[in-house]
Formats: sequence, structure tokens, C-alpha cells
Amino acid sequence: MRSKISIIGAGSVGATCAQRIAEKGYADVVLVDIIPGLPQGKALDMMESAPVLGFDSHIVGTNGYEETVGSDVVIVTSGLARKPGMTRDELLLANAKIITEVTRNAVKYSPDGIILVVTNPVDTMTYLVLNASSFPPSRVFGLSGVLDSARLSSFIAAELGVSVADVFTCVIGEHGKNMMIIPRLCTVGSIPITRLLQPEAIDRLVARTVNGGAEIVDLLKTGSAFYAPSAAVAQMAEAVVLDKKQVLPCAVYLQREYGIKDTVISVPVKLGKAGVEEIIELELTAGEKKQLTGSAEAVRELIKTVKPDSKGDGVTR
Repeated sequence: MRSKISIIGAGSVGATCAQRIAEKGYADVVLVDIIPGLPQGKALDMMESAPVLGFDSHIVGTNGYEETVGSDVVIVTSGLARKPGMTRDELLLANAKIITEVTRNAVKYSPDGIILVVTNPVDTMTYLVLNASSFPPSRVFGLSGVLDSARLSSFIAAELGVSVADVFTCVIGEHGKNMMIIPRLCTVGSIPITRLLQPEAIDRLVARTVNGGAEIVDLLKTGSAFYAPSAAVAQMAEAVVLDKKQVLPCAVYLQREYGIKDTVISVPVKLGKAGVEEIIELELTAGEKKQLTGSAEAVRELIKTVKPDSKGDGVTR
């Protein structure tokens, strides 16, 4: 029997993720969106590709949550794009309201499921989903390091003219300008890039990774990245559904790991059927620990904007 994955939000990231998952054949997919006809039309189009691509997964589009009942994984991609004149705080509060409603519906129909958050700012939204769901931290995590690591890996492979399969990168912390890249732990064929690239080249690739999403937005003019994000999300979902015990960097709630608590940042974790089955603590230098703490503090400042107060319905952890 195939697993069931529901994707909330049928935009470019959600729809492309649905197609990627369906093609693998290990899960049926429910695509949800509030726009009438949008998820239904995209789901039908995907289903009509099945005979060509040879997959038997079932894809259904819907404007409600009833079809999501009993989902093993719920992927949340819904949210607003920033509009002209809208401040960052206004966007954050608007998406917080949407995500809270989505979370309550996801929990109602899939109380035993796992929630994977994609909506930006993803670290803050993951924290909000965790509180709104009352799920244990192991069952709520966000896209972050997998995407950032993929971007850096692709840049390193192109720079050195090597296969991306030989590149391993270490990107942790906030998904944004305060992300933390550790060059000494980034390797090509087990050789640290600090031995393969000049410091100037490393700095250039790091800066490009930090601005990876913005670079694509600037090129597209309208819209943002979705091919790489959807691939990253699909990899994370697959690690859970197939119980791979795969080590991937994900945005997770920390409870004193790395000396950090009550915030969400990306760190390496082991993903399996139970969700985040282990948080892996890297051995960091004093300088690296200070940088990671600063990255976590940047996320904590955003969280303060949406964190439920003592009279709210959030969960204190």
C-alpha cells in the first residue's frame, strides 16, 4: 500500500513537488489550494503524464482538506508573496495567519502525520507550525539546509569541473542572510575545499549561496525558485516515508543542542519514519559556535513577531 502525502499550496513549488513525488511511485499525492480549479487542473495534467512516465501513484486536486485525511506527511508551501509597499513584518504576519489556519486543518485530518514546512521565512514558520500543531518537535521540520547545501554543491561542482555526486557541503543556521557555511567541512571526494580552492573563490561561492534565492528572483523578474526547492522537499519527504534514516540538514526546533534553545534553525538530523529521529551535533570551533548562536538569535528576533503570548493557544517548549 502506498503512503499518502498532502501538499498544501498548488503554486510552482507545491505542484512541481507533487510531480516529483508521484513519479517515484511510493506515495499517492493530494494537492490542495484555495483557488477553484487550480489544484484539480494541475493534478489532472500530472495524472495524464503517468502512462508516459510509467508511474501508478494517484494524484488528486482539491480545495478542501477532507481528501488529506490520514496523510503520512503534510507539506506546507502556501503563503503570500511580498507585494509592492508591503514591509517584511507585514508579510510575516500575513503568512503567519495563513500558516496557522493551514496547520489546524492539517492536524484535524492527519493527527498522526508529520508536517514539512516550506513557506518563508521558513525557520519562523516552522516554529509557528510547531506551536499551532502541538505536535512533538520530531514531527515538525522545515526546508532549509537541503536547499542551501544543494546550491553550494552545484556552484562548487561547476567551479572545479567535477560531478555533483562527489561534493558534500555543510550549511547550517538560518535560511537567509545569516546562514552559516563551514568550508572546512565541505568536501570534494573527501578532500576539503579549503585545499582545492583559493580563499577568494570560496568567499565568492559562499556569497552566491547566501544570495541564491535572490539571484533567481532577479533573473526571473516575476516569481522565484521552484525546481531546486521542490527537489529538496521531495528528498526530505522520501527520507521519511521510506524510513531511510538519511542525514540531512533541516530546520528544526532546538532544545539546548548546540547550546541553543527555543528557536528553529537548520542543523544535520537523521530523518526516518518518525520524522526527526536524531539531531546530530557537529564539533564546532569557538568561532563557529559564536556564529551559529548569532544566526539563531536572528531567527529568534523574527519569532518574537509571531510567537503566541501566554494567553495564546501556542505551546510553550
